[in-house]
Amino acid sequence: MNPLHTFPRRARLLLAVLLAAVGPSALRAAPEAPDAGHFQIPATDDGLPGAGPIRRADWFKNIWVERRSSWATQVQQDQGAIVFLGDSITQGWGDVGSAFPGVKVANRGISGDTSRGVLIRMAEDVIPLNPKGVVMLIGTNDIEEGAAPEVITANVRLIVDALKARAPAMPVVLCEVFPSSDSKKRPAVAIRRLNELYIAAMADEPQVTIVDTYSLFANVHGDAREEEMPDLLHPNILGQAKWAMALRPILETVGLVPAWPDDFSPEPGFTSLFNGRDLAGWTYEGGSDLKGRAETKDGRYVVRNGRLVVAVAHTVRDYKGLWTTRRFPRDFVLKIEFRSSPNADSGIFVREPQLQCRDFLIAGPFAALRNYRPLDWNEIVVTVRGGLAHATCNGEVIMDAMPVPPTGPIGLESDHGQMEYRRIRFQELR
Repeated sequence: MNPLHTFPRRARLLLAVLLAAVGPSALRAAPEAPDAGHFQIPATDDGLPGAGPIRRADWFKNIWVERRSSWATQVQQDQGAIVFLGDSITQGWGDVGSAFPGVKVANRGISGDTSRGVLIRMAEDVIPLNPKGVVMLIGTNDIEEGAAPEVITANVRLIVDALKARAPAMPVVLCEVFPSSDSKKRPAVAIRRLNELYIAAMADEPQVTIVDTYSLFANVHGDAREEEMPDLLHPNILGQAKWAMALRPILETVGLVPAWPDDFSPEPGFTSLFNGRDLAGWTYEGGSDLKGRAETKDGRYVVRNGRLVVAVAHTVRDYKGLWTTRRFPRDFVLKIEFRSSPNADSGIFVREPQLQCRDFLIAGPFAALRNYRPLDWNEIVVTVRGGLAHATCNGEVIMDAMPVPPTGPIGLESDHGQMEYRRIRFQELR
């Protein structure tokens, strides 16, 4: 018997219209979401993974059930999304996708959640989405609850293990815990210690990239700034915009969001030193020309989106040098653009001496630059005449007369954080 015949005539007509519009397979495929009781927080910690606090106040129980029940109905539509995972800071961002147009994003933040809470809900809230990547910020509520940084780090490690078990190469972007305040029971010393442990724990996880979002928001005392976090905990619109700007270059490099194409051509008289496709014309630590290779063996220098990227180090410091195979015995002008992730530190070698290239307003040494554009592209121009180098950043002098040898290559240094370089070109002076 046709199952439609069991419905009243008007209902049969309505159902027939729906079937014609969406097809019968769509109705058959719709999963039956678990009822709200399925998402209740376990009454005790017995048998639960991880360690540390799980919140059980009534307000938290309600929001936990409400959000997780809603997500259970969205599993199919959120397939392949970039999942933003965390607590109220993530939940409060709301429509995260508006910061990354054209990219499918799923917000899986729950206000008040802890690292153990996130770990418990991984199997239903994240893994079934088959995410393209995960951006995670978690740990501040654990600190408020008095959890030791070592316990929080162990939970985050278990979260990463769960993601790796599903997709070993899937990019994971781990944001350092934002600064807050002693008045919020989130002292700077505890947050800094937790972030240090995150870096150490992820040193052997190549698919995990850590973003220094602590330095991005910290004031001189290591606490949050009220202009970006009025309650010293949650970023406002300005803070969320800064967070998005800090994330975008990292997400572009790991392939989670598209990069704007760059159709730049050198000015007349200038010659490119980087072709945007591979490392031709460059050599690593005294080796041979890297023509045809898009990254160094250790992954510290990679070619992505037409840029030469100094990738985020997996240790606190990782000094490596990349050099042109060409040497420059004549006077010349070098032009190069860079974009720095928060607190990143790199450098440009001029024949041999290093010109510091950093997130200047945070990492220095030129913190008073008026024209520097944080989290955006900036141009360095180096003019070498008669053994002295003169350098500017966006037209402001940063080095007036740096002695340089009579000849040598151009080089880049890796230290920490991500630094992108593009439009690297030079002109010999007559």
